[in-house]
Order: sequence, then structure tokens, then C-alpha cells
Amino acid sequence: MRHVARFVLIGLYTGTRASAIAAASWNVAAGRAYVDLDRGVFYRLAVGARATKKRQPPVPLPPRLLAHMRRWRDIGGPDGYFVEHHGEPVASVKTAFNRAVALAQLPGRVTPHTLRHTAATWLMQAGVPMWEAAGFLGMSVEVLERTYGHHHPDHLRGAVDAIAARPGRR
Repeated sequence: MRHVARFVLIGLYTGTRASAIAAASWNVAAGRAYVDLDRGVFYRLAVGARATKKRQPPVPLPPRLLAHMRRWRDIGGPDGYFVEHHGEPVASVKTAFNRAVALAQLPGRVTPHTLRHTAATWLMQAGVPMWEAAGFLGMSVEVLERTYGHHHPDHLRGAVDAIAARPGRR
């Protein structure tokens, strides 16, 4: 299940959708998302693909993930996909991911998209400014705030400060 572990690391560290992770390669080619391992940038929109409303902007890679990806390239095959199974690129990790979830006995509905939700939640919990987190994840500030804003440490801070400073307080 090494390919699932790679998928999980990329998903958690970048908040990238499953299809872009599966298509990610260190080689530039049509139909592939490209990771520039020299500059540390993940170009999530596949080469030659048209942009859709599902934003896929380039994202800088965290140093730990970048180190893993460089190592995977060094031990990888000539095709150059980060997520491969038996030397072949994967079209989907759903089956293997579901098996990993079952083996781990995780409760609830855990899907590959859960990694994107987790990344967004972690960014909010860390207090990252909304516009910066939204840009990193490739979503609008409005969607980020509506869906994950309650995890931000500043959520409702103005109301708390105002009620604590009310006049006539004993």
C-alpha cells in the first residue's frame, strides 16, 4: 500500500484533489500534473488541460514533502508518477484507500477528499490568513470561510472581545 501512503502525504501537505495527485509526475507531459522538484512547485492543472471552476493553481511544496518527492523520483521508474502501483500510474486510489481506511478501522465516512478537508482545517487552526489559505488550496475565500472559518482562532474573536469589554462590567 505504498502508493496510498504517498497519496495521503501529498493530499495532506497540499490539499490537492485526488485526480491531480494521481496525475502528478516529475516529467512534463500532456495530461499530467507537474511537480518542479528544483523549484518546489506543484503545478496541479494537468499539462494541456483547460482550467475549470475547480481551481488548480500552482502551489509551493512544504520542505518535508519536497524531500519525500525528490527521494521518490530518485528511486522511481522512468514514467515518473509519484503515485504508482506495480510500476503503473494509478487512475484512482479509491479501492486501495477504502482498504486502508478499513484496516485502520477509521470511523465515519473517510474518502480521499477527506485529505483536502483536513488540510483546510489545519490551515485554519494554524491561524493562516483566509486569503492565503484559499490561494494555497485553490478555493475562494468565501467557500473557505463558510466551510472552515469556524476552525480559525480568530473566529468570533471580535464578539468575545466586545462582550468582555462591555461598559458597567463588575
